[in-house]
Amino acid sequence: MTLPLTEQLVQWRRELHQHPELSNHEFATTERITRWLEQAGIRLLPLGLKTGVVAEIGQGEHLIALRADIDALPIEETTGRPWRSQQPGVMHACGHDVHSAVMLGVALQLQQQETTLPGRVRILFQPAEETFNGARQLIEAGALEGVQAIFGMHNAPDLPLGTLQSRAGAFYANVDRFAIRIEGKGAHAARPQEGIDSIVIASHIVTALQTLPSRVFSSLETVVLSVTRFTAGNTWNVLPQSVELEGTVRTHNGEIREQIPHRIQTLIQGIAAGFGATAELEWTEGPPALINTPGWVDVALEVAHQSGYLAEHAESPQMGGEDFAFYLQQVPGAFVSIGSASKFGLHHAAFDPDEALIGPAVAYFTQLVPRALQIVAAQGTDRGEKRLN
Repeated sequence: MTLPLTEQLVQWRRELHQHPELSNHEFATTERITRWLEQAGIRLLPLGLKTGVVAEIGQGEHLIALRADIDALPIEETTGRPWRSQQPGVMHACGHDVHSAVMLGVALQLQQQETTLPGRVRILFQPAEETFNGARQLIEAGALEGVQAIFGMHNAPDLPLGTLQSRAGAFYANVDRFAIRIEGKGAHAARPQEGIDSIVIASHIVTALQTLPSRVFSSLETVVLSVTRFTAGNTWNVLPQSVELEGTVRTHNGEIREQIPHRIQTLIQGIAAGFGATAELEWTEGPPALINTPGWVDVALEVAHQSGYLAEHAESPQMGGEDFAFYLQQVPGAFVSIGSASKFGLHHAAFDPDEALIGPAVAYFTQLVPRALQIVAAQGTDRGEKRLN
């Protein structure tokens, strides 16, 4: 007996949820998605990916893309749901299983409309979003070749069901990681004067780092610096020789992003030198800020309104990161947030999105695809119509 589409998608979502896999290890996830697409007669592109799947539907010159991410997080689930993760210490705590279910549904719906589509749609089931290297893998494999516009989504637990938001320009922040190692001189805790106290130095550095967003850069800019790890010592009566700090910096301003590593380096070396210690910075650049194309945001919100969503322009950008930003560096498009009404937020062990979002999201993207294809087709004519940018 064939299940109604929404029931089938919820069932697939729960199966993915029970069997989560970490970034670049989504082998069983890839196998499942591949099988479901092939059973529906949807063609897959042979891009030689280690994990992940790229499907294509339709015919013709004009081409747009949709994207879903498929990886999970190293988190022990505490929802208590019957379909909770069966993999110890791994959980779909960001809702990528929901995103995959939505795009599977869109693929099935568009497959039924293939002969009437005014072009092609390529659906990217992308690995490794959480480690911010999956989008680049697909780009390098050729998944964006010929694509004229791209669209994606993320569920938003702080938004109610039936709500969709997007924003022209900066929508999500860049994501950069820093690690700092302070080298002092170990000593007996009873004779601190014989050492160079790396914990005191690190504490000064943690406090001073907070002056970068609040005093070095304008308060009108969105800059967040968070120290998330402070590792020092292994016993109670010894001053450790070294301390390690780790954290992240987020902003939407590319010029500020370029300045921050130098600012941190100057600050930590100055403080450490004042105490007779040394400090080294390791900087890891993640995805850039996600910059939506204004014209495509207007289209995305217009279609959302037509499909029954409360469609809104987000008043302010978000500080979370998204490697969808790499796609938008290559082609124009829009990324949207869709309400999932979870009591607990993303990356929380009890995160539990409302599955009722799946059906409306499928209907939305199923309407967005032909509309976007019509627009890119019109842009390719000699009518003098303004290109979306």
